[in-house]
Amino acid sequence: MPKDQGLISWKELAPGMFILEPGNSVKFKTGDWRAYKPVLDKEKCIKCGMCYALCPDLCYEKDEEGYFICNLYYCKGCGICAANCPKNAITMVLEEA
Repeated sequence: MPKDQGLISWKELAPGMFILEPGNSVKFKTGDWRAYKPVLDKEKCIKCGMCYALCPDLCYEKDEEGYFICNLYYCKGCGICAANCPKNAITMVLEEA
């Protein structure tokens, strides 16, 4: 996703990370501080949607092929998707700077 989408990094939030206007959470790029990111192996994936259903940040979106793809702008790297994938199709890998 290009940076010109109007998204704001957590580094640009007000002190204390207060959200000053209601309904603006979509504008905040909350995934840019994670240490690990999920990587999907499409050969193992059975498109069950478990990752989508269990993601606490609603980061997963279905693509045109039916795979659930993580939107890394919002993923915080918690690993719940990888821990609960029945086919071990999601691996948490170290985020590169």
